[in-house]
Amino acid sequence: MGVFLEGGLEYSCEKSSKLLKKGLRIKRIKGIRMKGERMNVPLLDLSAQLRTIEKDVKAAVNGVVDSTRYIMGPMVVELEERIAEYVGARFATGVSSGTDALLISLMALDVGPGDIVITTPFSFFSTAGVIARLGATPAFVDIDPFTYNISPDALKEWFERETGKIDKVKAIIPVHLYGQCADMDPILEIAGEFDIPVVEDAAQAIGARYHSKNGELKAGSMGTFGCFSFFPSKNLGAMGDGGMVVTNDPALDEKLKKLRNHGAKPKYYHALIGGNFRLDPIQAAVLLVKLHHLDTWHKMRQENAVYYDENLAADAGIKKPVIAYKREYHIYNQYVISVPERRDEIREFLKDNNVGTEVYYPVPFHEQKCFEYLGYKSGDFPHSEHAATHTVALPIYPELTTEMQNYVVEKIGEFYG
Repeated sequence: MGVFLEGGLEYSCEKSSKLLKKGLRIKRIKGIRMKGERMNVPLLDLSAQLRTIEKDVKAAVNGVVDSTRYIMGPMVVELEERIAEYVGARFATGVSSGTDALLISLMALDVGPGDIVITTPFSFFSTAGVIARLGATPAFVDIDPFTYNISPDALKEWFERETGKIDKVKAIIPVHLYGQCADMDPILEIAGEFDIPVVEDAAQAIGARYHSKNGELKAGSMGTFGCFSFFPSKNLGAMGDGGMVVTNDPALDEKLKKLRNHGAKPKYYHALIGGNFRLDPIQAAVLLVKLHHLDTWHKMRQENAVYYDENLAADAGIKKPVIAYKREYHIYNQYVISVPERRDEIREFLKDNNVGTEVYYPVPFHEQKCFEYLGYKSGDFPHSEHAATHTVALPIYPELTTEMQNYVVEKIGEFYG
């Protein structure tokens, strides 16, 4: 598939990257489809991305193979340096997954039995799972109904209501869901008042920005730790699992690097009990290739989001993603709409018409069977529960053509028409 500027001129991926940086609008065009003709529009198509970088990726992987450095090594160190620079942090530690990024961050804060960690009930399971895994207690506060991120007002209400538990709170985990930053200033203000570390779950938000009172900051750079996932579906995705933790604290960075290697430094001398959380150098090599393209891919996702915003029918009661700050601050790891009714029916209708969708996420944490012991009940977090039953993610990956998006819009219009 070619990448085109308006006017029909085709450019290479490298050329289009330069043009995007100049602010020129890119459209992706592929043939002409007759109305009513069926198409195939997957939720994500990694093969389309691979075709644009395959030569460089294979060369990078072969370089690691030829080096015989299969554990840690220079690829991991280089990626750590590049990610730290990209997100605006002093240090970065490559780890084995986004889940382990969260886990090792809490381990570095000595979170354990008797401690409380506050987070949202509406996220991928690992956000709460790592808390329970360390024997600590997850405490949930509801989301903002428009951005789906943790509500600073709900967080403040928790501290006003649960005064007897405040001294047990060991960390707060805000999630930058779908690629848009949570409202960090008030969260950090609350955390600062009680001297509580903030661990940013930025698994879906590498490169997302936030207009702080301290200036324009990137996701992951604002808290004590910032945690990233390189799961293949992410904007910066590996060819397998991978993750990263960033921090500005040299002592905590040193502790992270010990913990990811069984707490050892030097080899065979263990001051801490850690685990095997090392990032694979082959994944690091792939990510170094992809990092060069990341901002271009962000822009292409933003263009796709604009197209949906302008063309999805509003009269069907569909709520489009809310832009809390600026369009260019949102990296659209997912484009999530909220429908008034029949969410599962529209998913089935789109599936029958070869359009991929997903629900992120169908069961909030407080309604998960494994967290029954926490004593929450349905109705405790109404905004999270509403999002779980009304939201659906549409295809948003960079290589989507205008024609494919037209088809998605057309089919949604048919269903609600």
